[in-house]
Amino acid sequence: MANQTTSSASTSDVLVIGAGVIGLACAWSALKEGLTVTIVDRDFDGDRTSHGNAGGIAVTESTPISVPGFFFKAAKWLFDPLGPLALDWKHVPSALPWFLEFQRASSPARFKQISLALAALNNRVYDDLIPLFEDVGAMSTFYRRGALTLYETDEAFQADAQEWEFKKQLGVRWRALNQKEVQEFEPALAPVFKHGVFLDDWSHIGNPKQLVSQIRARIKALGAGFVEDVVTRLDVTKQDAPIAVLQTGASIAARQIVVATGAWSASLAESVGDRVLLDSERGYNTTLPQPGIVLSREVIFAERKFVATPLDIGIRIGGAAEFAGLKAGPNYKRSEALLTLGKRFLPGIQDQGAVQWMGHRPATPDSLPVIGRSPLAPSVIYAFGHGHLGLTQSATTGALVADLLVNRTPRTPLDEYSIERFRK
Repeated sequence: MANQTTSSASTSDVLVIGAGVIGLACAWSALKEGLTVTIVDRDFDGDRTSHGNAGGIAVTESTPISVPGFFFKAAKWLFDPLGPLALDWKHVPSALPWFLEFQRASSPARFKQISLALAALNNRVYDDLIPLFEDVGAMSTFYRRGALTLYETDEAFQADAQEWEFKKQLGVRWRALNQKEVQEFEPALAPVFKHGVFLDDWSHIGNPKQLVSQIRARIKALGAGFVEDVVTRLDVTKQDAPIAVLQTGASIAARQIVVATGAWSASLAESVGDRVLLDSERGYNTTLPQPGIVLSREVIFAERKFVATPLDIGIRIGGAAEFAGLKAGPNYKRSEALLTLGKRFLPGIQDQGAVQWMGHRPATPDSLPVIGRSPLAPSVIYAFGHGHLGLTQSATTGALVADLLVNRTPRTPLDEYSIERFRK
């Protein structure tokens, strides 16, 4: 895509920085409001986090990652080569403030507060997502078949029982399954799961990368301008005309700027003067194009913290959390560990042509995204930090950002998602 620069004479109403699923959803919502939009990204056609997600619309995930007792489990996982957590110890000093805040998020009062805020977003997801899918032509690859969460042991199922009851209060619809029912739902599973939970409202898409391409093509057709470059900082000296300074030395002015650069968003916020705790929770997967088995819906392996999703391009086995920062190279042993687990629990699965992948989930320590205006520069709006829920909350984030762009009171109050929470 040709590099171009928008001159001040044709200043857009909105400049969206970042062309992942969040940035694209924000651009789409702004265009639907009749605003002019320019979107800038380092590489529109390149690989991005939005391409490699597991495809799940995870509306039931309304509790934070940092559940009470998480740190004790995490310590064990670090010594398990097939475990869901890996840590580059060189990254610990810079990440320490993040981990301390993560631990604080597990206190009972904060856990409940975060859960209510996540539910406020997740419970409106389909109201926002379906109009987007219909407009971009994605409904034919959108599968509302629910999902299965699986437990190998009675102990693990009982340990999560309280959280499942709490989720019911948050609006999550689910029902427990016994071992026989689990097997009837998904015959390809190894017969080792004593308990299951069927999640009525979970869904998945057929190809995350294709969806990103469909949304991008639609916003281009709606008139968005595209600039391929890297924004290095924001200049907010003029509040009514903030400027994005590009790596090439050029700059782009707009009436309002939306920062949606995922795990890379912290430096742009810092250039405005806003502090945020944001880290890359690096996720891995392996996609099996000819799996040789059939799954009907996404399957979540609760004790092992990974998933398997039947995409249109094969079965994707994904999960894991690795904290090593933005610059360390991929450690594809994490993908191999996930595949090993997949073969254990999906006997007969074939791995010919397997494709490994790593992406940077933009993770906040409290599992809440950052959505809202900068308190220091109201013409800058943040939309990042969605962790595992970027695809799920993309259209809802876009709708909330559009409310702000046109000075409309958001239907969901944004106080809980403000970047101001990191000033404490």
